[in-house]
Amino acid sequence: MRRFFLIAIPYGWLLVLFLIPFVIVLKISLSDTELAIPPYTPTLDLSQGWSGIREFFAGLDLENFVWLTEDDLYWKAYLSSLWIATISTLLTLMIGYPMAYAMARSPEQWRTTLMMLVILPFWTSFLIRVYAWMGILSQEGFLNQFLLWIGVIDTPLTILNTNTAVYIGIVYTYLPFMILPIYAALDRLDGSLIEAAEDLGCSRLMAFWLVTLPLSRPGVIAGCFLVFIPALGEFVIPSLLGGSGTLMIGKVLWEEFFSNRDWPVASAVAVVLLLILVIPIVLFQRNQQKQQEAEQ
Repeated sequence: MRRFFLIAIPYGWLLVLFLIPFVIVLKISLSDTELAIPPYTPTLDLSQGWSGIREFFAGLDLENFVWLTEDDLYWKAYLSSLWIATISTLLTLMIGYPMAYAMARSPEQWRTTLMMLVILPFWTSFLIRVYAWMGILSQEGFLNQFLLWIGVIDTPLTILNTNTAVYIGIVYTYLPFMILPIYAALDRLDGSLIEAAEDLGCSRLMAFWLVTLPLSRPGVIAGCFLVFIPALGEFVIPSLLGGSGTLMIGKVLWEEFFSNRDWPVASAVAVVLLLILVIPIVLFQRNQQKQQEAEQ
């Protein structure tokens, strides 16, 4: 009985918070748009029982999904989101790995403090932090004023409302998700392996390349997935920092739901986005499973 409850709790969580909402969104994506509340007409009527289900599948209409392939706005938004999420993940890795390495190699009494400093931004509202970057990156903001003061530039730079601001916002927001799993992997690393590699003639750089980096790969993979997956569907950062010129699927999804009130098309966009996200999620789970098997 105890084992049953241990298994039932996570599956029940997935059922209530993932599967049921997904089925509802999928049902809306197969509906017709209407000027009503709610703004759609369901094509699946469960009140009619099996006859209603048979009629639904007999006249299955995928026009909302077909519309996504006909309007280049949507596939460009998907490609743009993939590109921005990929570049942001690489930038986050380039910044996060040295920070995690420095934390893992710092004196033991400092590690807790350094980890707390990494987590500290989570104590502040996400929206407040993004709004703060709007003030920092604007032409009258702190960054431009500082660069003007030290004489690096003569005129203020245009950073806000560009893709550069989106990259900065995503890297800043999701940097802890990259640092923490890499730090956990490096913290478990046996220092005697580095010493053995150096005793065998490896330089410090070669020992890092041949020993430290491969052994920290599970943390790197986990960090990349933890950054890439939420960044792909991000809409707050591109809306506030990217402006109208930034095209991301999360932003398009928000506008379809709340501006255009085209719930069927918006639901179709959400379903396709979820199917795209399933691939990295499955890969992440397989990586976690292999890591657990290796540790046993």
